[in-house]
This record gives sequence, structure tokens and C-alpha cells, in this order.
Amino acid sequence: MSIHRRWWPLWLLALPTLIPVGATLASLLDISSPHWPHLLQVVLPAVALNTLWLVLAVVAGCAGLGIGLAWLMARYRFPGHALFHVALLLPLAMPGYVLGFVAIAGLDFAGPLQSTWRALSGQDTALWQIRSLPGAALTLAITLYPYVYLITHNAFSSLGASSIEVATSLGETRLLRRVAIPLAAPWIGGALLLVTMETLADFGTVALFNVDTFTTAIYKSWFGLFALDAALQLASVLILIALLLMAWHQQVQARQRMTQNAGRGLPALRLRGRRARMVCLGLGAFVLLSVGIPLATLLVWSLDHVSTELDPRYWQWLGHSLSLALGSAALLTAGALILAAANRHHPMPRLTRAATLGYALPGTLIAVGLFAPLAKAEGAMAGLISPGWVTQSLVVILLAYWARFFTVAHTPIAQQLLRLSPSLDEVSQTLGVSGAAMLRRVHAPLISGALGSAAALVVIDVIKEMPITLMTRPFGWDTLATRVFELTAEGEYHRAALPALTIVLAGMIPVSLLLRRADRHLRKTPDPPENEIRR
Repeated sequence: MSIHRRWWPLWLLALPTLIPVGATLASLLDISSPHWPHLLQVVLPAVALNTLWLVLAVVAGCAGLGIGLAWLMARYRFPGHALFHVALLLPLAMPGYVLGFVAIAGLDFAGPLQSTWRALSGQDTALWQIRSLPGAALTLAITLYPYVYLITHNAFSSLGASSIEVATSLGETRLLRRVAIPLAAPWIGGALLLVTMETLADFGTVALFNVDTFTTAIYKSWFGLFALDAALQLASVLILIALLLMAWHQQVQARQRMTQNAGRGLPALRLRGRRARMVCLGLGAFVLLSVGIPLATLLVWSLDHVSTELDPRYWQWLGHSLSLALGSAALLTAGALILAAANRHHPMPRLTRAATLGYALPGTLIAVGLFAPLAKAEGAMAGLISPGWVTQSLVVILLAYWARFFTVAHTPIAQQLLRLSPSLDEVSQTLGVSGAAMLRRVHAPLISGALGSAAALVVIDVIKEMPITLMTRPFGWDTLATRVFELTAEGEYHRAALPALTIVLAGMIPVSLLLRRADRHLRKTPDPPENEIRR
């Protein structure tokens, strides 16, 4: 049996991703569609401009916050340094749509801040309009900057003392702009690309702030205008943007590389006196505004409404969320293990890229790209299967989760599996254990930690995920995320606090995993030399 014939069934693992990609790209060819003129003249110019400005604003905000904080934490030491490093990653646990409705409740025209200002000033004008593109951009920047911070912090910590010493000996004082950022540019570029893709994929936040982007236009075309073809064609434009961004990043990454210096790490300067107090005060205020106050607000609102909201319906929504999350985690972990094990014996880069492409695609795109062809296939088999057997069941939503989160499960499993020595396979084969038996009895127990991490990450991502669940769930199958969307759309922010707080607490799990990995990295890295900076 040839290698091609032996391994081709594994392409079924990539099918949930290839179907929406193929369906959306094929819709570009349907120029005779009656929706194209309206989309080209009315919808596309507005959503394209809004999406462009939103991406630029979020990327700029994340770059400023992430790079600045990363340099501060990598270059300097001060009281509470380790605690602030943990606190600066906490926004990762809070989805943008959760932070968004807390911000709207506090900063909107009818919120306590503006109401107090009007009462004291006697004026009846708004200080600002929070439901706007700047409001959405600020919210997304706060929730997404930890990606840039974490990656850039690792890059700066890997620069080594020699780079700084050479620059200092040459009289260079602008170390961040002239030395650190250019050397870490590939890492920073990758982090900002991740921020760009997350911004393009966002639905809950922009919908909450009334900002029309590609994701909201896809949702409105499908559920507002009942024009599935129009939604598919909007998705086709969005997927072209995503594919072009990924192709551009791969070309840039191929031309650049960053070398980690061995030996001493980045020289650290210890702050004391007034400078240390000012840094701690500034970081404390930032953490309080970005994490502390929103969490406290959610907790207070949840306690105020726990008697009315903690009812059988809440447990039903939680049960639906956990059922989808645990089922997806089991399926994705098994699929990722199979692909990673197959790559161990016969590398298949094209299959791997195809199977892991979905994490770069917005949830709305995957939802419409899967639903449209599956609905047509279901209609073609009307005499063989009952109506709604596919489109009104959990089949579509599980396939969409597979496409979106396969990368989340595959990455830790593949990395850990590649670390196993090939001699283990040789010993197993000499003992008569090979194939699936080797995977089950040898490989899986040795990478049980990676399997658990992969499953946990999938569970949390599914619990937080909103657009796929909202657009493909069966009738009546509400989850915590869809409940938050429905309540916030009606302005019931206080009632949305309990399911939102549950989602945030669940999001603490991947953050804790990231912190554990960071701690292991720091323990392996020699402590950098320190100098003191006093007042």
C-alpha cells in the first residue's frame, strides 16, 4: 500500500475546516446573485471602513500597552513585580463582550458617572458616546493586549545581556526603540497578527457597541434579512482578508528570525524610592480599572440577582455549555492526537495546515460556511433523512467547533509528542506493540499532561465562544454565552452578570496554564543581573 493511499483518510480531520473555506470562496463566483449590487454599493463600503479603523485602533492600542508593559516588566524590578506579572494577564480571562457591557453600564449616558456629572454641572449633554467605534476599540485593546504582552515579554527576556551591553557601549540610550523592538520584531509581528485576527473575528463586542463590521453584517444578513447567500458572500470577502494576512505573515516570518542569546538574560534595573512607588501606583491603577472594578461589579450584580437568576434555567444553560464543551474537548483531543501521531511517522504539512486553519477564521464565517452547504445537502437527501436532522441538531455546531478550535487541541499535543524519543517506538515495535495499540498504550500515557491541557483549553474556548453558538445552536439550546448576548441586547446588564461571571471564572483556567508555563520558563532562565535606580 502506498503512503498516499495509506494516509489519505486523515484528510477527513480537515474536512470541517475545508467545507466553510470552499463554500465561502465559491460564493465569490456567483456574480449573478441579486444581493451583490446591494452588498457592493451599500454594505461593503461601510463595514470595510469600520473594520479597518477598528483593526488599526485595536492593534495600535495593543502595541502600545503590550510592548510598553513588556519592556517595563522585563527591564525593571520593583516591589510586587511577580504579582503584577500575573495581574497583567488576567484580562485574557474576560471576553470582550463581558468587559463591554460592564463598561457600557458604568460609562453610558444613563450610567452613574455621567449622571453624577450632569447633576453637579447642571448640563444635559453627554461627556462621551461609549457606544461607538472608539469604545469598542478600547474594550478590545484591554482584553487582547495580554497576547502582545506575554509574547513580547518572552522576546525581551531572551535578548540577553550582550545586546544591551553592545548598544550601551556605542552610546545608544534609546534601547527600547533602537535595540529591543527591532530584535523582537518577528515575535511582536506575530502577536499583532494574532490581535488582528481576533479583532476581525470578534462579534459580541462590536454588536454590543453598535459597530457594524463584517461579523455583524454576516449575522444581520442571515438572521435579519434571511439572506443566507448574502451572508455567505460577505464571509467570502472576510476569508480573503484572513488568507492574505496569513500569507503575508508567513512571508515576513520566512525572512526574519530572532536568535536567543545564551548565558545571562536581559540586565534588570531595580527601582527604588519614588520611581518604584510611581510604577506600582500606575500599574495598580491600570489593573484596578481593567480587571478589578469589572470583576467586583460582576460579583456585586450577581449577588444582587442570585435569588432570581440562580434558577433551573441557569443550570440548564450551564449544562448546555458544559455538554458542548466536554463533547467538543473529547472529539478534538482524540482527533488532534491521531493527526499528531500520524505526523510523527509521516510528516504531512499540508494536511496539518488545512486542519489548523480554522483558528484564524471568524466564527461567523465558519458558521455560515458550514450551514449553507450542509443545508443544501440535507435538502438533496430529503427522502432519505428527516428534515432538520443535520441543521437543527448538534451536528453543525460540533463541526463548527471542530473547525474553530482544532488548533487549540493540536498544538500542545503535537509539541509534546514530538519530544518523545523515536527509540520508544522502536522498543514498542520489538515487543509487538505498534499502530493504534502503541498510541493508546505508550504515547498517550506519556503525554497525558498535554492531553489534559488541550482538553481544558478547548472546554474554556467553547464556553466563551459566542457567534458560532448563537448562529448554529438548535432551537432552545441556549448557553451561558448566548444568554449573556440576549440579556445585554435588551439592556439587562445586571441580570447578565451571573452567567458572565461564570464565563470569566472558567476563563481563569487557561490563564493559570499560561502562568505555569511562564513559571517553568523563568525557572530555566538564569536570573538577570540587577542594578539599582534610586530617585
